[in-house]
Amino acid sequence: MKRALVTGGSGAIGSAVCRSLAADGHHVFIHANTRRKEAQAVADAITAHGGSAQVLVFDVTDANAVASALRPLVDDEPIQILVNNAGIHDDAVFPGMRTDQWRSVIDVSLNGFYHVTQTLMMPMIRSRWGRIINMSSVAALTGNRGQVNYSAAKGALNAATKSLALEIASRGITVNAVAPGIIDSEMSRDAFDAQAIDRMVPMKRAGKPEEVADLVSFLASPRAAYITGQIISVNGGLI
Repeated sequence: MKRALVTGGSGAIGSAVCRSLAADGHHVFIHANTRRKEAQAVADAITAHGGSAQVLVFDVTDANAVASALRPLVDDEPIQILVNNAGIHDDAVFPGMRTDQWRSVIDVSLNGFYHVTQTLMMPMIRSRWGRIINMSSVAALTGNRGQVNYSAAKGALNAATKSLALEIASRGITVNAVAPGIIDSEMSRDAFDAQAIDRMVPMKRAGKPEEVADLVSFLASPRAAYITGQIISVNGGLI
């Protein structure tokens, strides 16, 4: 049984990824920061169906908190599957964007990726097998009005994905990014009504979180051993 960590594991996409990885037979660490109850509900649902999961609570933007939470877990056994899913958005048109809006979005998506991945890196390298999957966004590929900060964070994550993939490919570790489009969730329902989705998406519907999770599950498996450094979008033909 391999061990997997999903940051931001309590939201629509994160929880679907956790359930999918648990169904594949992995022990899943479900990360939360402020949403401990929701993460625990995901863990309880997984264990009720015979899977293996537990909740970890820490702030991905705090390097010391990340190290304190994760280093004891990998002293004897690596975490070999990492899904960097934690992210926030705080939208504003750029001329009116506050400094804290810029910094907080960058901090969670980009610095959070660094803190978590770097902490798990050497044990994974020593095991000579690993899967790192970074959750990006279609906004990083096309841009989006009001999301200069979010697009910048996810675009940088795409670039980091490609560079890290080159560094560790010879160690049996793949690094890829998944870039969802409009996925059915509380956040997307607030942003896009049915008419907007019909107009924007060739498939005329929002994606399901499980459709993103299915791709993550494949990329985390031995079947994806020759896929690395790729940004793969799940968007119904949006781009």
